[in-house]
Amino acid sequence: MTQAEISAEIAELGRAYAESGVVETQPRLDYPPYRSSILRHPTKDLHQADPETIELAAPCFGHRDVGSLEADLTIQHSGEPLGERIIVTGRVVDGDGLPVRHQLVEIWQANAAGRYLHQRDQHPAPLDPHFTGTGRTLTDGDGNYTFTSIKPGPYPWKNHLNAWRPAHIHFSLFGTAFTQRMITQMYFPGDPLFALDPIYQAIVDPAARERLVATYDHDVTQPEWATGYRWDIVLTGTHRTPLEADHA
Repeated sequence: MTQAEISAEIAELGRAYAESGVVETQPRLDYPPYRSSILRHPTKDLHQADPETIELAAPCFGHRDVGSLEADLTIQHSGEPLGERIIVTGRVVDGDGLPVRHQLVEIWQANAAGRYLHQRDQHPAPLDPHFTGTGRTLTDGDGNYTFTSIKPGPYPWKNHLNAWRPAHIHFSLFGTAFTQRMITQMYFPGDPLFALDPIYQAIVDPAARERLVATYDHDVTQPEWATGYRWDIVLTGTHRTPLEADHA
């Protein structure tokens, strides 16, 4: 399909949603413009797992397990990575606005050229020998987290002709067990690729989509050093952050 055909399909699904009167705040399981969504999401009924056969008590992460320097993706190698240095900070809260304390938060992302350090990424863009693109931290007593990184570039993903992903950072959050892991994506404000991206548009509610977009914060920005963005993550309730687990 061409980009024009994908855009028309996205627009028609948006109109149908607006006319339906039904509120959908999480990504759709089947979203035809996002072609692999039809193949990737679960198709069978859910079954109760035997708690004796899965790990419920671990992993439990504490300050001894996560180093304080792991949240800075710009100092993991002997040299400076290329690109725009950024600071991303925010709070992890529950549906009542209460902080989720000591929550493990992990991120991974493409480099400034839009390339992941992964063998399956053969995008003809340069790798950065001084940027791995992964980091982790624990939220503090007020639910705050902070990462220092490089702003990722967009990249092609072959969903359709001339398909490009908006710049984004993947976030993973753990509770006290692997069964409680949640994954989502954070985007940057004003990206011209939003309207053309079926993954972003698979969240058909405009207000819910906006909750995936960080806000530029001049108070977080550090003079002569890095631009700052603020992005809060809400784990439960009607205003929770859209999660990949809801459609992947």
